[in-house]
Order: sequence, then structure tokens, then C-alpha cells
Amino acid sequence: MRTLRVKHSYVEALLGDCSLDQLVKRKSHKWRTYPPDVLPAFVAEMDFMIAEPIAEAVRGALALGDTGYPYVGDLGEAFASFAGSRLGWRVDPARVFPVPDVMTGIAEVLVATTPHGSGVVLNPPVYGPFFLRLGYIGRQVVEAPLLRRDDGGYDLDFGALDAALAQPGVSAYLLCNPHNPLGQVWRKDQLLTIADLCQGHEVELIVDEIHAPLVLADAQHVPFASLDHPMAERAYTFNSASKGWNIPGLKCGLSVAGSDAAAKLLTDRWEALLASHHGVLASVAAFTRSLDWLDAVRRQLIENRELLARLLRERLPEVGYLPGEASFLAWLDCRKLGLGDDPATAFLERGKVALTEGPYFGAQGLGFARLNIGTSPELITEAVTRMAASI
Repeated sequence: MRTLRVKHSYVEALLGDCSLDQLVKRKSHKWRTYPPDVLPAFVAEMDFMIAEPIAEAVRGALALGDTGYPYVGDLGEAFASFAGSRLGWRVDPARVFPVPDVMTGIAEVLVATTPHGSGVVLNPPVYGPFFLRLGYIGRQVVEAPLLRRDDGGYDLDFGALDAALAQPGVSAYLLCNPHNPLGQVWRKDQLLTIADLCQGHEVELIVDEIHAPLVLADAQHVPFASLDHPMAERAYTFNSASKGWNIPGLKCGLSVAGSDAAAKLLTDRWEALLASHHGVLASVAAFTRSLDWLDAVRRQLIENRELLARLLRERLPEVGYLPGEASFLAWLDCRKLGLGDDPATAFLERGKVALTEGPYFGAQGLGFARLNIGTSPELITEAVTRMAASI
């Protein structure tokens, strides 16, 4: 199999060369779900090599036989330092709690704060596991779909959100910011309107900010809990090093409580929210000693989204794509290709490239697909070449 290399020395030094002959040796979900002749570009897992300080932290623990239960240690201080310097957010380290992953933490908080059978408002198209996990815990999905603009971007529909929050039995709103799969970052004025609506309807607010470390240079992420609004204290914010530093397999997210009452709820449920010990250690190393690696990833992603836009113009001009403001996920409008409601299936069967199915993100994803560009420019080029060959 041909080796494809990242061209820039700073990327190769920190992130590796993303060569296929090495990537196919991995045993993660991304690299074992499909046969070897399929190029995987679906699940939200990057191809870059792990940051050396993170690898060092895990190797050091293994060398000591340090494989026990997790201890929060310096996680609160580490995240507070990162949030202050990178996100403009003053975080109380005592209110930072490790969780196994963001989705598990969200589910546990909803179980604790909302009645069984109550409604939770989502903004589709949105992260597919939101729908799944709400069903698992006996909560009903109430949709307030996003508005699609003429330029291919989206806006929050505050009329729809107000109406959804007003429905009988609705108890919470689950906000995704930066948004998955759009890569869109909601503005401060939008977040304040959300805060007013949630306060007015007296609902719980859960904020998934897992992609915040990967906000790119031309966008600004505003942490919800940094707002000067009463809902900032009532909200539960979730973040993680898992996306920014590509360590989801180490199993550690974090929740930031906005109040003493929220902190007590998380403390009382610590046994249901046990993170991985190595994940905690890795997260501390990420937030404190791996910022140069993160910056290299962000620079590479800026190049990658520009490359993808050019490749689509040249080879698949019917595909709509508005480069995201955050993360490594590209939301592609394939409705003009004539591939039906699930174009990812055609790309897989005809082109041997695996994207995430648009309908996974809700009915608003019919005719769309999500492409992972957290890899080398060469592999992005290969993915688009295979997509074009399937038409």
C-alpha cells in the first residue's frame, strides 16, 4: 500500500506522517470496522500521532504498575489553566470533575436532574449519540431544528427553540457548541438568548463543549459558563481532551459545575462517573504540556479545510461545503449528486471510502454526509478522489 506523507516539517515532527502503512496497523474502531481496501474517514478520531507528553505520562504510569482507580489529582488546576489562557474562562478547579466521557456524564446528569419520560430539546442535525442516549435513559427527544442559510451555514432558530422549550413535559436543553457535525461556533449574543429562554422556561441546561480546544484561528469560542447570566451558574458544562488531543480511548472527559449544588450532585455520583486513571493523567499532560501539539493540529486543520474546499470545487462541484470554524469534521451537502438519502452508502460501495451517514444526525441529515479531515492532506485528496470516482 502506498505511503502518503504530510509535507510540512513542523507537522511531521509533532503529528507524524500519517502514512497508511502505519495507520492500518491500528486496532481502533476507525481502522477495524471496514476491510483494508476501504479508506476510513467517518468516526471522530484523528490520524495524528499522540503528543509526546501524553505518551510519557501513560508510559510512566505503566512502568510503575500504576493501573488503579482514578484520582482527580491536578486535573482541576490543569483545565483551569487551559481554560483561562485559551478560552478566556475563569474556572474554579474545585468544580472540575472527571467523567468517563462526555456522553456518559451528560446522561448521568440528565438522569439526576430531570424526570423519567420528560423531554430534552436538541438542535438537529446534531451528534447522533444524543438521540441514542436520550432513548437509553428514558427521555424524549424534542427537536428545534437549525435554520439552513443560503451560504450553506446554519443558524439557531430561536422561535423553534422557544416553542420546543414551552412544550409540556420538557425539562432540559442539550446544547452542542462547537456544533457537531457543522463545526459551527455559536456567538455570545446567541448564547445569551439561549440563557434567557432556558431561564424563562425553567429548564436544565447541559452544554457539550468537547470540540472547544479545536476552535480555529478565525473563530472565537465563548464558554457558556463564562457568561454574565444566572443560567451560567445553573448549567453543566462538559469538555474533554479526547477530541483536541485525539485520546478518546483513554476515557476521560470532564464536567464543570456552575454552582455548589451542581458540584454536590457530581460528587454524590462519583462512583457512576469513574474515569480512567490513565485518562486523567493524560488529560493533565494535554492541558499543560501539549499545547504546541494542539497548535500544530489547529494549523493543519486550517490547511485541510482549505484543501477540501478546493478539491470539491474541482472534482465534486455539486457538493455543498462551508468550512467549519472548529474541529476536523466536514458537513457535506450531497443532495445534488442523485445518491438518495444516504450518499455515504454509495461512497462506501462504489468508492471504498467510509463517511458518516447524514441521517445519523437526524432527519435534517438526509442527503448529507460527514467527512473526517483530521489527517494528512494526501489522505484527504485520496478520500475526495474515491468519492468522485463513485459518481
